[in-house]
Amino acid sequence: MSSGSRSAFRHRDFALFWLALMTTGFAMTMASVAIGWQVYSVRENPLDLGLVGLAEFLPLLLLALPAGHLADRVPRRRIYALMVVTDVVVALALLGVTRAGADHVWPFFALAFLTGVASAFGAPAGRALTPSLVPQEILVSALAQRSIAFQISHVAGPAIGGILFAIHPELVYAVAAALSLVALGCVLALRSGREPATEGAVGMDEVLAGVRLIRRTKVLFGAISLDLFAVLFGGAVALLPIFAKDILDVGPTGLGFLRTAPAVGAFIAALAIARWPIRRRAGPTMFLVVAGFGACMVIFGLSHVMWLSMLALALGGAFDMVSVVLRSTILPLVTPDELRGRVNAVEMVFISGSNELGAFESGVAAALIGAAPAVVLGGVATVVVAGLWWKLFPQLARVDRLDELRPVSVDAV
Repeated sequence: MSSGSRSAFRHRDFALFWLALMTTGFAMTMASVAIGWQVYSVRENPLDLGLVGLAEFLPLLLLALPAGHLADRVPRRRIYALMVVTDVVVALALLGVTRAGADHVWPFFALAFLTGVASAFGAPAGRALTPSLVPQEILVSALAQRSIAFQISHVAGPAIGGILFAIHPELVYAVAAALSLVALGCVLALRSGREPATEGAVGMDEVLAGVRLIRRTKVLFGAISLDLFAVLFGGAVALLPIFAKDILDVGPTGLGFLRTAPAVGAFIAALAIARWPIRRRAGPTMFLVVAGFGACMVIFGLSHVMWLSMLALALGGAFDMVSVVLRSTILPLVTPDELRGRVNAVEMVFISGSNELGAFESGVAAALIGAAPAVVLGGVATVVVAGLWWKLFPQLARVDRLDELRPVSVDAV
């Protein structure tokens, strides 16, 4: 293979998809800062922040499995484009809510639910689409570049969102809608993903094929479930409006920088992994970085100064990025293409369980014992989970070189 072809960006469809991922990431992270501030400002109830996460998670829980099956049988580009169209609609609706005064929380819950519906169908298609955009030999590099696109938007998006919100709240959602339209143009220009991956009769047995593959592949099951419980207990992002307003007293601009801090650490880690890939001891590394993430959340929960809080969040983001890259690499390496939509759908339930459901758990815990104690106890629980999973999934702990992993036979599922 020539040196030029080793670059994922030499492939037109991947470059377009990368741009779509980054622009949608900017739109989402900018809007999330504004949403968090507005929701908490209505009643100053931590539970409302958790309910936003729950509203996003419920559609994923209900729709993810059939959506994954759909991603294997309907052109993936078409499904992903519909998700981006919904993102545009949500951004414009949030603009309307803000213009009306944003003095009720229920519109935010309803739009979060709609976002969850769109993600339930679009995310499995988008994740399954990536391996078809580049040759198999550079897939790991392409996945690292995909993570970098995600992190670029998460580094700059929250800070820009906080600044735009401070200038004028409506400006955040107007820019988010415009960025989503750019992403839609990129997706519609893709040449790949116009044909379904498989054909055949539809039945519950087919829908559940991804569940069976994950359950029977201990390395994959261990990696995905480790992420679920680690972020479920250790996530603090949903509570950042409380820390920004009541503990650190840094306002909406400071909230934007707090939201940016984990992405800064993650971005640096992603660049480091792209330059120096993890070649040995991949399994043990995954457990160590999850434990490190939990320790950083403990430090953040105890901190009352901005610089230490941002440092703890940045280090936590770096540890989390290493875990994400390892998990995201394991999945396509052990999953046959005809099952990637369904397996990605199951993974998405786990990821959303750790993020959106984790936000709900954080909101409930903060309402009961306070935001800082909730974050500290969650961080301790994450460290405990890392140690427990080491014992429960020795197959994952023994993984050394990722390039030695091979797809599971479809006949064995």
